[in-house]
Amino acid sequence: MRILGIESSCDETAAAVVENGRTVLSSVIASQVEEHKLYGGVVPEIASRRHSEAIVGVTRQALEDASLTLAQIDAIAVTYAPGLIGALLVGVNFAKGLALSTGLPLVPVHHLRSHIAANYITNPALEPPFLCLVVSGGHTHIILVEDYTKLRIIGRTRDDAAGEAFDKAARAMGMPYPGGVHMDKIAQDGNPEAFRFPRPSVDGAPFDFSFSGLKTSVINLIHNASQKGETLPVPDLAASFRKAVVGSLVHNFIAAAKEIGINKLAIAGGVSANSLLRTELEHICRENGWEFFRPNLNLCGDNAAMVGAQGYYEYLAGSRAGTDLNACAEMPVDQG
Repeated sequence: MRILGIESSCDETAAAVVENGRTVLSSVIASQVEEHKLYGGVVPEIASRRHSEAIVGVTRQALEDASLTLAQIDAIAVTYAPGLIGALLVGVNFAKGLALSTGLPLVPVHHLRSHIAANYITNPALEPPFLCLVVSGGHTHIILVEDYTKLRIIGRTRDDAAGEAFDKAARAMGMPYPGGVHMDKIAQDGNPEAFRFPRPSVDGAPFDFSFSGLKTSVINLIHNASQKGETLPVPDLAASFRKAVVGSLVHNFIAAAKEIGINKLAIAGGVSANSLLRTELEHICRENGWEFFRPNLNLCGDNAAMVGAQGYYEYLAGSRAGTDLNACAEMPVDQG
């Protein structure tokens, strides 16, 4: 079964064709990173305009790269939640029009579910149940994937997402957008023990996260040094902050796995590309004799291949949408 996936939840306009939820026949992404870099972050109105300009082209290219026509596609899957509302609407309305004009079934896909599904592409043998740490610029969740379309939230952030904390701390250190990527590279040359940052916790919720205080801590450290005319070693600062964030993620994720009694773990989302996070979890899982899955680096960020992959399983579960499908800025992953 061939699914045409469409993604426009933030600043990547993407289309892809995926066969049977695991095989990518094509994947095309039009990135806006260079333009948003001028403003230090994503400007929602600009993102929406660029999606409108690019979506027809990327979809046509995805079909062309797969050597297929719309007549050879079985369904259209589109990200409808969560994300920037204007950006989502571009993809949703385009997909609705395409479905209406072709008569193809329209399948609504939750953005976080599709990030998890990126693992099915990289790891064809992976099947539920498994525990997944979904970490991105806007979300940080520990999710028990009981089945392809049945998910349960075990833990979540109470304030900032880990990716957001990385980006804002990186900006304070003078790094360009997207900050988390640059911090990960610069941290390779730093001393992670140079600065001590607290490991945040949430009373009464051992698997939940909180990164707001950690972010504030590093920003205050930089501000205080600046007032005194001091220059902090950026590689050491980046390495220490990265260690603190990754330490919090790994601690809660492993604790949740032990509490639930599950030995199959996966990561997903933009921050799943973080080199320290991947190395730490790989090491711990190997020590415990657990299975560990992670998407290829090119599938960590937003893309339409993951939408097509999850769309296949949503389709099999009977999920369909009509012309009344609307975009949602926020929606729990267990209700998608």
